Amino acid sequence: MVTMRTIAVTAATPLEIRGLVEAFDAQRYSAPLPWDVFFAEETSTKIIFTITGIGTANAAAASALVAHLFTPDLLITTGCAGAYPGCGLEIGDIALATTEVFADEGVVIHEGWRSLEHIGIPLLDQNGNHFFNEIPLSSRANTAALQIAEQLGIASLATGRFLTVATCSGTNARSAELQERFGGLCENMEGAAVALIAARYGIDCMELRGISNYVENRDISRWDIRLAATNSQRFLKQFIRNQCLCKR
Repeated sequence: MVTMRTIAVTAATPLEIRGLVEAFDAQRYSAPLPWDVFFAEETSTKIIFTITGIGTANAAAASALVAHLFTPDLLITTGCAGAYPGCGLEIGDIALATTEVFADEGVVIHEGWRSLEHIGIPLLDQNGNHFFNEIPLSSRANTAALQIAEQLGIASLATGRFLTVATCSGTNARSAELQERFGGLCENMEGAAVALIAARYGIDCMELRGISNYVENRDISRWDIRLAATNSQRFLKQFIRNQCLCKR
């Protein structure tokens, strides 16, 4: 007997997920929901696509809704990100998160910023594991993504720590501060929230983003959001189809 599997994909904006909705001929979910949710089926796999809106509050709430209603086996979050200088990423590249970091959560004292661990209150306490600012992503899903990258001839799919911020870094000084503090590849505004909700529900979580800009003195004339969104969705289309074909 073949078991039906469910994969859920979230993105902040329509541009970052529309290509996947169209590729899988997904239809708007029949029940009225406070987010745009689309549903598709392919090879014994249900696929849920959700446009969350920008920021951690939207991402967390929408991800919790998806987790509660559809109990996915894998929750993927995607979209665009800004790459930190010196990380080796170019605009249009794609990157895969190994860990998500809540880069803003914490406290500022006289000596400077300190993490939630300094406060002593974790974001999640689960089975004896305390999650403060860092949320790990699924190594199983990442291994599968790296295999797809190899099949597609992507010589090096960058992997590493992603930083989630509430206020985007628009100066070289802020970029350098965060990179020195966390050693991240890139920053975004939703990923850690999705990863946290997935961890609460015990769902595997993967995050793959396209690089739309560098984290530097803000100059949107140097950005290419469309290229980043296109490349990330092109990869995820192949990844999801491969997952649909895997034996249960």
